[in-house]
Amino acid sequence: MPDQPPATPLGDAFAPPPPSTPVRVVVADDNPVVRAGLTALLSGVEDITVVAEAADGRQAYEAALHHRPDLVLLDVRMPDVDGLSALPHLVRIAPVVMLTYSSESEVVQEALRRGAGGYLVHGEFTVTELLSAIRDIVAGRAHFTPAAATAVLAHLRSSNASAHYDGSSGSLLPATYRERLSHMQPLVGQSVGAHQLSAREAEIMDLIAAGLTNQQIAATCFISEKTVKNHINRIFAKLHSTSRSEAAAKWLGTAVTP
Repeated sequence: MPDQPPATPLGDAFAPPPPSTPVRVVVADDNPVVRAGLTALLSGVEDITVVAEAADGRQAYEAALHHRPDLVLLDVRMPDVDGLSALPHLVRIAPVVMLTYSSESEVVQEALRRGAGGYLVHGEFTVTELLSAIRDIVAGRAHFTPAAATAVLAHLRSSNASAHYDGSSGSLLPATYRERLSHMQPLVGQSVGAHQLSAREAEIMDLIAAGLTNQQIAATCFISEKTVKNHINRIFAKLHSTSRSEAAAKWLGTAVTP
């Protein structure tokens, strides 16, 4: 009887991939009901696990030091040490997304200045959108719900109107915001010229890059979803793109080109 042929590694290509490591999250909120609800929700998702809960910023920092999570969900207003005070310390350990009822423009801007990777306002997102935001921010993509995105865009435009051109960086955006937001969206005036987008198309492309859905964009811009779709079709044609992610990549790439 002839010898069996030697085994080849080809069969390994059909083996199931090893399970991915779950995203490890610290949940920080002073409201025990909110905290428990988030923990229960996230614990039921296969690729996310809650490693610790915290009732204030100090506890969140201690938990982050101990567990070294992949992400911290952080409320703004908490007793003892609030979220904004803890934020600069937490971002040295892990990405932080603000998950809060506070939608004031000044609070959103301060959170970004202190290093937040995203800002989600309760009541403005679905469970699916929350899970997508967590995965996005861990992957380095900023994520904002409509109120936060609107605050960011308003400040960007205000800053652009009064800022002086920085020849060393090729940007009109102040350095503190340039560092945090260069991965979120480009400067409108700079990109409109490069891609021949109208002011409205540039505004909508900003919102696409910020992660908003067509429905959210329609609500933010006070236009119908059909009008949003028409604008997006024209944007895709001008950016030579076939998807939101491709268009966003080209739009964001323009922002960091000297």
